Amino acid sequence: MAHRGPPFADVGTTAQRLEFMSPAPDGVGLERGTVRLVPYDPRWPALFQVEAARIRRRVGRVMLDVVHVGSTAVPGLAAKPIIDLMLAVRSLRAPLTLFETLEQLGYEHRPSDTIPDRLHFIRESAALRTHHLHVCGLDSTFWISHLRFRNRLRSEPELAGAYVELKRTLAARYPNDRLAYTDAKDHFVAKAVATNFDEG
Repeated sequence: MAHRGPPFADVGTTAQRLEFMSPAPDGVGLERGTVRLVPYDPRWPALFQVEAARIRRRVGRVMLDVVHVGSTAVPGLAAKPIIDLMLAVRSLRAPLTLFETLEQLGYEHRPSDTIPDRLHFIRESAALRTHHLHVCGLDSTFWISHLRFRNRLRSEPELAGAYVELKRTLAARYPNDRLAYTDAKDHFVAKAVATNFDEG
């Protein structure tokens, strides 16, 4: 389901619209399409908690779980200043109300996304992308692999160090091409996840 036109067109209250248009929270925000790494910010876990609470209050029983993933979820790791959340649902045949609720919370669905097993949403404030929301099944490959990669980075400093060096190299190479930056990391991530699967 694609949403055309400005966010909140004909939906949500005035307060919700003002919330969406308010400045990006301190510690997050990146121009669309760009790549910029910043040092780890200890505010990121709290910003995740704030956003997760907003989603829990509105999404309700459709949601099974919501977790913090991506580099901002790994203490000490340099990252793009965007909070990644992963939302588990029973089925990706999500009801229309889920899309409407997420739109009211400031999220825009990206239906052109080609990654299987997930629905992709972004949130922007003050022209800065601040949150990525990945909606998927609790037992999906997407959910399992992202949690395992995050957990390996948290528990293995050598792996985390190699990953951040790769990210710095790629950020310098692709400062204005987010897709190329992401694609270039795929082999590293896939290898780390496969190793983790093999180890059980």
